[in-house]
Amino acid sequence: MPDELDALLRRCGIRPLGEPTALSGGGIAAVYRLATDRGEAVVKRDAPARLAGEAEGLRALDEAGTRLVVPEVWGQDRGWLVMEALETTPPTPASEVALAEGLAELHAPTGEPHGWPRDNACGATPQPNGPLADGRAFQRERRLLPLARACHAKGLLDHRLRERLEDVAHDLETWLPDAPACLVHGDLWSGNVLHTPRGPALIDPAVYRHYPEVDLAMLTLFGAPSPAFLEAYWDGRRPDDWPRREALFQLYPLLNHLLLFGGSYRGAVERTVARLEGA
Repeated sequence: MPDELDALLRRCGIRPLGEPTALSGGGIAAVYRLATDRGEAVVKRDAPARLAGEAEGLRALDEAGTRLVVPEVWGQDRGWLVMEALETTPPTPASEVALAEGLAELHAPTGEPHGWPRDNACGATPQPNGPLADGRAFQRERRLLPLARACHAKGLLDHRLRERLEDVAHDLETWLPDAPACLVHGDLWSGNVLHTPRGPALIDPAVYRHYPEVDLAMLTLFGAPSPAFLEAYWDGRRPDDWPRREALFQLYPLLNHLLLFGGSYRGAVERTVARLEGA
């Protein structure tokens, strides 16, 4: 048992019942399972700032008061995060509908500006969240342009594709209406959705406030939501320009994957830019 983790558990009043067991699938973080006197725990080891952002995001999702299950944070300090482990079950049509209805609750307008009080991270990428009143400006200045610059600096975007992407970013006011911001999970690919005996659950957030389509576009990019899920989520309110919004809000995660994992994602970025240019 690492001394820092042992000290954190003691401060939280948690007694371990054995040693941490390494799990796969943690991405950049080291992830472990640990039996404790409070129940099974998931333990993460990562950069303190990233873990602080994840802990804050989990608490924000929980405090939103939806029907979605969020693992309880038991403690976080010095590069360690300890949280409740969730039992998983196979998805069912009913749990897919419950997920959709829970996300719709999460996506209620907040009356807050687009952004978040603090920066956090999406994977290993720093995520600037400085609040802006206009959602189009936030998408441009906090999402698309910073990642376009970062990818170009690493030689992952050529000059012409960067220019085309910047044109898309500067064109948002011509078609995307400003809208009230809602709380979004921020990294809602299918691997961050669990189905549990208590209902559908969300893990590994990168929260901020923005357009709700951020989460839907991520789900359709890195997953295949069922027709029952989509019908329940939209409930007759799907925007007429959803295909265009879907392409727009897929650009940021695609650029992030390009930055993190290299040129295999360049083609997807270019195709998504072309979708927006042709809309």
